[in-house]
Amino acid sequence: MSTADAILNELKSLGNESTRKVFLKHGAREPFFGVKVEDLKKIQKRVKKDYELALALYETGNSDAMYLAGLIADDRRMRREDLEAWVNGAYWYMISEYTVPWVASGSPHGHALALEWIESDREMVATAGWATLSSLVATQPDESLNLEELKQLLKRVGETIHRQPNRVRYTMNGFVASVGGYCKPLTALALETAGKIGKVSVDMGETACNVPDAADRIGKIEARGSLGKKRKSAKC
Repeated sequence: MSTADAILNELKSLGNESTRKVFLKHGAREPFFGVKVEDLKKIQKRVKKDYELALALYETGNSDAMYLAGLIADDRRMRREDLEAWVNGAYWYMISEYTVPWVASGSPHGHALALEWIESDREMVATAGWATLSSLVATQPDESLNLEELKQLLKRVGETIHRQPNRVRYTMNGFVASVGGYCKPLTALALETAGKIGKVSVDMGETACNVPDAADRIGKIEARGSLGKKRKSAKC
């Protein structure tokens, strides 16, 4: 049986300086070892799901361990208070926009929490909210989605995105792409919203990364014949 201490020692051995440098440029901060995601997935394959271990790893505050925690979390067992603790501990976007939303969207509390989080004046919490909504749209059948609510959220994005904090703009833009790509009844409206917001400017740090154009992302999904096709899991 794996323990958090044993996993941390393993992560330390897997860390490398080049990955650390990349993560630092993207906004990571200490403590972390710089473990490649592909190596984290090897541990995930071995451990599979482990609710208690996921909580213990996240509590370490080590970014590599926190990301791994999201991969092995038993989403359905996550309590509301667990997810609140996770979102409050998410100190950079790799955790707030991926780890927390992936797990929240697979839990019974994702929708309610996402709507609360997008109202937060804390950037990382708000980004987690929008990213959770994106994950829900990508994984939940259309009949279980509140289409009227999604329409209002698209309207909100179209009217407010350029006044939002940096990473909130990024995740709002991603939400438009997710709705357009995964919720076929709202594809046209999402494309209309993408056209309305135009180019979204986001400071990506010391990287060459660009903000994906929402309309282009929807178009690529349509081109490969996957428009409206849901994902089995938000985790990747």
